[in-house]
Amino acid sequence: MSSSRLFTPLKLRDITLRNRVVVSPMCQYSSDDGFANEWHVVHLGSRAVGGAGLVITEATAVEAEGRISPQDLGLWKDAHVEMLARINRFLHQNGAASGVQLAHAGRKASTLRPWDTGTHGATVTPEHGGWTPVGPTAEAFDEGYPKPVALDEAGIARVVKSFGDAAARAKAAGFQVIELHAAHGYLLHEFLSPLSNKRTDRYGGSFENRTRFALEATRAVRAKWPESLPLFMRISATDWVEGGWTVEDSVALARLVAKEGV
Repeated sequence: MSSSRLFTPLKLRDITLRNRVVVSPMCQYSSDDGFANEWHVVHLGSRAVGGAGLVITEATAVEAEGRISPQDLGLWKDAHVEMLARINRFLHQNGAASGVQLAHAGRKASTLRPWDTGTHGATVTPEHGGWTPVGPTAEAFDEGYPKPVALDEAGIARVVKSFGDAAARAKAAGFQVIELHAAHGYLLHEFLSPLSNKRTDRYGGSFENRTRFALEATRAVRAKWPESLPLFMRISATDWVEGGWTVEDSVALARLVAKEGV
């Protein structure tokens, strides 16, 4: 019986993981104004000490309005870099490569942490630090969720730039891998899926149009992210709903983003 390859090194562009154990990004809902803190040092650092080959930091918002909850991590301003750099130094000193998931929650933003309850369903109201989210249209994700503002093309361009700017900060913080979050009903996925993207402009309708935003964000990130370092994209392979995003769509998208350096 051959030994498992799980604990053998894996080369990804110019970095080599000591093994193939990867810690997926897991939201901690423990930040203040997007800043990492001692909780993140312990949470992420313990995974490196435990022997993981790659530790990926939780969904990290590229804009303040892109947080799932007010307690989400962020990389929308330069001041966020310092603490993340400290965490990365600890991860590297303990043998793990470090990654970050760049995300925008879209119409699922400004919501309560899973263990919180509120009188307005999932919504965090403005008086409690909430904000008006954005999405492909003005349709809310579900009952109890806030109604978003539909992004116009200027808003899309702003978010695309924010992804690129966050990638530059990720590099400054010492991350070695970026994962773009295009899954789970968040903003990039909202544009990909015909269930949520009912636009009639060049960002909606056809497969080509619905993938345009994700491709633009990918290019913006890759332009700021060294070719020597890996760029991942997380997707939901299917919506599991008739008329939604399909496995065949995922295969086609994978081929497109591969050409962009993913």
